[in-house]
Amino acid sequence: MKAKFLILLSLTVFTNMFAQRTTDIDGTKDYPLVSRFEGSIIEFYKSTKWDDYKLPVYSNSPDKINYEKPMKLEGKIMRWQYSVSPDNNPAYVMKNFEVAFKKRGFKLMFKGKPGEDFEEGPASFDGDFYGGFKNLNLGRFGFAYNPIGNHKALIIAKTNNGDKDIYVVEVISDFSNITLITQDIIEVEATETVTVKNLSDGISQSGHLAIYDIYFDSGKYEIKQKSAEAMKNIAAYLKAHANQKYLIVGHTDNIGDFDANIKLSLNRANAVVESLVHDYGVKATQLKAYGDGLTAPVSSNKTDKGRAKNRRVEIVKL
Repeated sequence: MKAKFLILLSLTVFTNMFAQRTTDIDGTKDYPLVSRFEGSIIEFYKSTKWDDYKLPVYSNSPDKINYEKPMKLEGKIMRWQYSVSPDNNPAYVMKNFEVAFKKRGFKLMFKGKPGEDFEEGPASFDGDFYGGFKNLNLGRFGFAYNPIGNHKALIIAKTNNGDKDIYVVEVISDFSNITLITQDIIEVEATETVTVKNLSDGISQSGHLAIYDIYFDSGKYEIKQKSAEAMKNIAAYLKAHANQKYLIVGHTDNIGDFDANIKLSLNRANAVVESLVHDYGVKATQLKAYGDGLTAPVSSNKTDKGRAKNRRVEIVKL
């Protein structure tokens, strides 16, 4: 009787063991900017064309976890689950991702594992962060295997690829007899925020820079209040290069009358010049306004996105 019980027990243990695939599931491949951990196999993949994604880091202090007010990303969301042999423990896998991200120029936003001193506020990394699916968006985007194990690690990184900011979230945990890597990639349309540094870098490299955060109402040329930060940074750059002269050039999309667009673009350029001089103390002799209207598009006017790229103010070094 005892022998039969032992046989039954051994069969139960065997059938509960995770059967790792030997090849990726059909029709899947890695994200082109992120290399998989060596030896891992794709067990699950799902792509969501557009949705929001809550990233639990501080937007103004990204080296700390923030459960209460996460960053809210919007864009295309892709999820992979990889399995790899259990000798690759979560902390080791996390360290490999850290090294790889740094080599490829990614910005490291967060890395950690339970027990490390990075918690802030009432939530705990080991409890709320991994215990609640809402904090890692796990229930919303699906998975093949629950990525909540006894040992776990997390790493979040960011890079830019042309007109997209790319966020990478790697949740690494033990699962049955393997290590499970749940990888989320979020592609977000890049924000074009003007700073003194990117003004300096852009103009020194190409002689001009397009500004997308000076705002006007449609068909109008009064500068909106939410442009103040951009105007302040532009003024700081111009004052640091007080002996250099610049064109302030207005551009529009192709909607509306040609002559009206030329006039509107010039009026907007003049409004920027006048504000820089009278509100921010830039020397008037540094600046000249010009209106290009719709004559110099940087993207197709056939889409909303393209037209938005064409509506801009440019600073051109003379």
